[in-house]
Amino acid sequence: QVQLVESGGGLAQPGGSLRLSCAASGIIFSRHVMAWYRQAPGKQRELVAVATTNGDRNYGDSVRGRFTISRDNAKNTVYLKMNSLQPEDTAVYYCSARDIVTPLMEPYWGQGTQVTVSS
Repeated sequence: QVQLVESGGGLAQPGGSLRLSCAASGIIFSRHVMAWYRQAPGKQRELVAVATTNGDRNYGDSVRGRFTISRDNAKNTVYLKMNSLQPEDTAVYYCSARDIVTPLMEPYWGQGTQVTVSS
């Protein structure tokens, strides 16, 4: 039974911060590439950040310098620290886990957590 459980979403003011967490179970966490995506109404799903199994960190252009992805393999958890939030960051945020052993398979997905940035 694979499960990705997200937490930390909610309402923030412009310029504020939020920290998202995604706890994974039922997988060998250390061999999965973890990523955060987001999707706003009427828009395509957008890659936000990636944490590979070998220490690389990658970010989408719109969040680079403001967001930080990190992972704790001992806790089977990936985080997304979001600073300097703007209304354009409003979206449903999803975490995903892709097994490097089966890279062409569909990744696992969390249920999504709403982030709303508004004054």
